[in-house]
Amino acid sequence: MTAVGAPVRVRTSAATRRAGALLLLVGLLVAALALSLAVGSRPVDLPTVWGALTNQAVPAADRAAVVGLRLPRTVIAVLVGAGLAVAGGLMQALTRNPLADPGILGVTSGAAFAVAMGVVLLGVTRPSGYVWFAFAGALLATLAVYLVGSAGRSNAGPVQLTLAGVALSAVLTGVVGALRLADQERFAVLLTWESGSLQSRGWSVILPVLPFVLVGLLLAGLVAGSLNTLGLGEDLATALGASVARTRVLAVVAITLLAGGATAMAGPITLVGLMVPHIVRWLVGPDQRWILGASALAGPVLVLLADVAARVLLWPGELPVGVVTAFVGAPVLIALVRRRKASGL
Repeated sequence: MTAVGAPVRVRTSAATRRAGALLLLVGLLVAALALSLAVGSRPVDLPTVWGALTNQAVPAADRAAVVGLRLPRTVIAVLVGAGLAVAGGLMQALTRNPLADPGILGVTSGAAFAVAMGVVLLGVTRPSGYVWFAFAGALLATLAVYLVGSAGRSNAGPVQLTLAGVALSAVLTGVVGALRLADQERFAVLLTWESGSLQSRGWSVILPVLPFVLVGLLLAGLVAGSLNTLGLGEDLATALGASVARTRVLAVVAITLLAGGATAMAGPITLVGLMVPHIVRWLVGPDQRWILGASALAGPVLVLLADVAARVLLWPGELPVGVVTAFVGAPVLIALVRRRKASGL
């Protein structure tokens, strides 16, 4: 009787744990959204925030702060957090490397190189101007990595993708560094972008990139089940009917759209794509469907809270959110990767 009932109890326990984790993440996300809309150089209480969002009678200054400034910034934080976290989960599952990050595919370095070219050739200085440069650079860099990684092979393996990405990132980073040293005054705008910031981002930055991020999330959901099969090994995955090449291509496309879109909107924000999948893997287990779904909730929580901290730590000044995620993420990641259960794939 015990032997028969034990698997049922295990499945029930796992389902209960996952449901509890999702409820926790949803609650944290709601709280983080409220803080993002209420906290800033002009604090606004939550009833006034709600009134501003629902077009009730509130002071004009409060409405401008909430709707004009903080609402688009909050939306960007949600998109960036979800994009980077899900892209990180995909990257770790695709390469079977628990320390993989979306930047390995050259997304960050490609975006930075394209923004640098926009600054040099066209004098672009505003986020709404270089968002397309950043996104196009991320797309082209990832395409180049995939073509190099698959040269002479039917499809690109995880090792080939990693090596090609690291090599291209090193080259592009060196070129951008040389350009920056050659004309430091012109590249002051690039320094701000490279620190990862949500400041001065509005709907003109969000709307062009939003469809790409949504398509990336959709593709991530479509390949999640196949990534579980791929984790068993290529031969067994093929025997079970999974298309290894198709899964890898769709995963790479999703990573490019998600990480490229996030980088285009906010610049490179470090450790989100590396840290969040570890946290949710500890909460929900090894199933990639749950990992990616939970990452889409946990990533925005991390970026929203980091952005709130960035607004108040140096008040009335402001830190780039990328600096906060680096400070917070490093010790948390060290603690997580020391847990074999959390870091194993």
